[in-house]
Amino acid sequence: MPFALSRPGRVVVAAVVLAASFTAGAAQAEPTQEQAVLAAMERDLGLDAAAARARLTAERTAMGAERAVRSRVGPGKLGGAWFDAARGALVVAVTDPAAAAAVRGLGVETTLVALSQSTLDSTKARLDAEVATKPAAVPGWYVDVTTNSVVVKHRGPGEAARAWVRGAGVTGGVRFEQTWEQPRLAIDVVGGNRYWTSQYGCSVGFAVQGGFITAGHCGKVGETTTQPSGRFAGSSFPVDDMAFVRTDAGNTLIGAVNNYSGGRVAVEGSREAPVGSSICRSGGTTGWHCGTIRSRNATVDYGSQGKVYEAIETTACGEPGDSGGSAISGGQAQGVTSGAAGDCRGGAATTWYQPVPEILTRYGVTLLTTDGGGDPPGECGADRYSGSLSARQSAVQPTSGYYQAAAGTHRGCLTGPSGADFDLYLERWTGSGWAAAASGTSAAADEKVEYSGQAGYYRWRVHAYSGTGAYTLLAAKP
Repeated sequence: MPFALSRPGRVVVAAVVLAASFTAGAAQAEPTQEQAVLAAMERDLGLDAAAARARLTAERTAMGAERAVRSRVGPGKLGGAWFDAARGALVVAVTDPAAAAAVRGLGVETTLVALSQSTLDSTKARLDAEVATKPAAVPGWYVDVTTNSVVVKHRGPGEAARAWVRGAGVTGGVRFEQTWEQPRLAIDVVGGNRYWTSQYGCSVGFAVQGGFITAGHCGKVGETTTQPSGRFAGSSFPVDDMAFVRTDAGNTLIGAVNNYSGGRVAVEGSREAPVGSSICRSGGTTGWHCGTIRSRNATVDYGSQGKVYEAIETTACGEPGDSGGSAISGGQAQGVTSGAAGDCRGGAATTWYQPVPEILTRYGVTLLTTDGGGDPPGECGADRYSGSLSARQSAVQPTSGYYQAAAGTHRGCLTGPSGADFDLYLERWTGSGWAAAASGTSAAADEKVEYSGQAGYYRWRVHAYSGTGAYTLLAAKP
């Protein structure tokens, strides 16, 4: 059953989710915040403080390793990747022994599988296309890279689920799993700050430039909010469960979340954590709770309310009052809470999240990070440009083609989509053509460029080396 929606006077206050990796370089994370995360991991994952710290460090390493793996192994030969807690390392599934050789030296384990992740995704897409004929006894399905299969959940004996899969024309790569789950939407929650619509209370997921992101089932486009005041500028539910609320002037947006232990924890970014990584969420109903990422491509059926696709599925628990809030792994924003099954009183539990990178791309917004977020105008400039690129495309900013500058320092800060490799070039007119004066060409999505030069005509060029999505460029000229 879907969660009942509470009126403003009756909502149970909840918090934004946070699970961060606290290293020497992490932004302003206080000891009490780290203790809250470690205590939750100890309780829910059966780890002591030392093991929890070691796991968070290993997971951070695995995030970087997974990106490197995907740059070396094509989708047709990659069967997926996941963090193996027992080994403390990333495990990479490949369909070709030569692909395993390509990732040697990256500190990962490899295993040979029959099906590529693209094949698994295609199999799940075929099931998604037959959702109209799905039996009520099937609450959801997801890609499980750890077993190289698509898992179809079913209540009861499972004959109807098997018949549905056969009817979809899927003959292999599916594993059936009996479940007790009855998903329902998580309503009545708040994040670091409570906000209200005209009828309900929900949760601030993450602060972004201009407002915050949250769950789409919390409000429709045009609906107003209070505490903080704003208006839904974008909302999608079902199929997706995402929304962007543009806040009014006077609200202070902070790139952090309330840990409900007397402080805030900084958000560092939105890189995707591998399947198998720990993930934590927090809410006023249930407090801090942790679990692991089970899938990054799950379909969840909320019955008459609709279905959500490509969700993050985790083993963390959740209860009414936990919707719209944040889920974080290793300091990286992973998703906003969509729904839950089970409770936090013991036993099995499941929660689903709308991935953060997709929300940022959909609404063209930039995540605020490190307790206030982004780069201050004094460092990166007040000139703001944005756009969207596909792999190997470039865009010139400003769109007029160039700008004139006096002698002095040019600065630019580029924020690209999570998982992509975007580069930033500052180009100078030589009298006969454009030449690169300075560049930022790391393997990351974000780049910073600073250049001191003579007076003349200049332009910024953003290039998508790999990946697709929206970007934001903050710039300053002398």
